[in-house]
Amino acid sequence: MDRRTLLRATIAGASGLALPFTAWSAAYAAPAQNAPGPYGPLQAADANGIRLPAGFTSQVIARSGQAVPGTSYVWHNAPDGGAVIPNGNGWVYVSNSETSAASGGGASMVSFNSSGGVIGAGRILSGTDNNCAGGKTPWNTWLSCEEISLGRVWETYPLGGTAVVRPAMGRFKHEAAAADPVRKVIYLTEDETNGRFYRFVPTTWGDLSAGTLQVLVAGSATSGSFTWATVPDPDGSPTATRSQVSGSKSFNGGEGCHYANDTVWFTTKGDNRVWQVNLTTHTYELAYDDNLVNPGTAPLTGVDNVTGSTFGDLYVAEDGGTMDICMISPDDTISVFLRLTGQASSEITGPAFTPAGNRLYFSSQRGTTGSSSGGITYCVTGPFRT
Repeated sequence: MDRRTLLRATIAGASGLALPFTAWSAAYAAPAQNAPGPYGPLQAADANGIRLPAGFTSQVIARSGQAVPGTSYVWHNAPDGGAVIPNGNGWVYVSNSETSAASGGGASMVSFNSSGGVIGAGRILSGTDNNCAGGKTPWNTWLSCEEISLGRVWETYPLGGTAVVRPAMGRFKHEAAAADPVRKVIYLTEDETNGRFYRFVPTTWGDLSAGTLQVLVAGSATSGSFTWATVPDPDGSPTATRSQVSGSKSFNGGEGCHYANDTVWFTTKGDNRVWQVNLTTHTYELAYDDNLVNPGTAPLTGVDNVTGSTFGDLYVAEDGGTMDICMISPDDTISVFLRLTGQASSEITGPAFTPAGNRLYFSSQRGTTGSSSGGITYCVTGPFRT
């Protein structure tokens, strides 16, 4: 039995169990299936090579190796994880550079006024290695994460201030971070084939200089209950953090992470899955698995960065695949929102909405050239549901 057939049989078998309705939805909710998107079909590619639904438009914000239009700041190579942070009269878009320290690794930002016009750009972190993804905090800082062995989390200050390393958040192959202001913790993914899913519990909320690193403990199934256990040595040496807690659950290549409404979602690129963790019931399940899409072809492969809209839709970017940003709706359907053409050797990174929810920023890490020096950062504007 191949993996697709086995997984479907497992889900089907589970559906025959006599469970109370409340347990049913928590443990056996169906992963997202194909459906028409709420914005209609994709139109022909625009002047920027982007296929969008009718009513949406795109613009290029910055290109690697070139000055951001309207500024003198040269945009970094290999733009990766990003976020939008309000700055009073407008907002800033922050973006990591997934390159070595010698090649300019770190993070940059572009500042916008209330109309979306560029008013400035600059560097917020330098001298770090392979800053892949990260996450913003409720106090308007950006956590830039190093995707290397014994990688670190750097807290940066896009609105002013000097970046600071946060070793208490653990040293491992970091990917993304997501802040939970209700439980006052930061969730963290690990990009290893046997990576783990963590949370950092600060001693004082708003201060990440000290706290406790914990790891999710659960069985090997694709749904069930979980607990948290403390990682004895967050420094990760000589024993890697993922190997320190017996029973901690392994995830194949942790990528993007997003929190909203007592739920945290994260992606795993090794098996093309989106995981959904219910923090109220302490249960986890699959929100998407490309092997469980039936009927039809799975629209989303190479899952990577993820963000959410104010409406509750998840937007998941592809690393490869057909270079799409796909949308998973609250009613468990999935559709393609946009597609980049002529950029098959790149990946889509850093999707993030403005506070009003009407602009979506993202990057193509290697653009049309397939090189880290060919990165392009875009903005899509249109009638997003909010």
